[in-house]
Amino acid sequence: MLLLTFFVAVLVNFVGYIPLGNINLTAMQISINKGLKQVVVFATSFALVEGVFTYILMRFAEWFATKKDFLAWLEWIMVGIFLLMGTLSYIQSKKKARTMADDDKKRDSIKTGILLGIFNPMIIPFWTIGGTYLIAHNWITTAGFGLVVFAIGASVGSFGCLYLFGRFAQYIQNKFSFSHRVINRSIAVMFFALAILQTVRLTLF
Repeated sequence: MLLLTFFVAVLVNFVGYIPLGNINLTAMQISINKGLKQVVVFATSFALVEGVFTYILMRFAEWFATKKDFLAWLEWIMVGIFLLMGTLSYIQSKKKARTMADDDKKRDSIKTGILLGIFNPMIIPFWTIGGTYLIAHNWITTAGFGLVVFAIGASVGSFGCLYLFGRFAQYIQNKFSFSHRVINRSIAVMFFALAILQTVRLTLF
């Protein structure tokens, strides 16, 4: 059962990061601006932080599910995060590409991974709803080290998905020879589009 718990966590969290959002777009941006090696650093630091939060959320999933007002506020916080990330991406597009020392790149990627791992509002409703469903349908076990194994699997899933987004960004850049500026502006547009879509969803639906 522990093996099933691990693979379910890997699969669910991998799929959870496929839709465009602030995390995978950041992985693409890091890949373009700093290289694939720094995507690995970013994804690793992010996945480690997320693993800890996943364990906590799964442990208290039922309690979080009762906090409807809190979950609603998290949805609006996402709008602010999208706008912030879009603005930062746009500012980045106006700067000239500069060479950074490897240590500086690594430090910056670790910091970004930790910050996004901590300030990732969607992880709460994702695991509150998804975790409760998986437990109710006996897809995972919470007995013994079950939740620890689940958290590790979730970390592996998010790392794998973010790494592939980084690879995809490299492929696009090499295939179509897009400039640093064009890609960063494109990512900024996607962030702003996500902010608009999120606002429309929250106000009209």
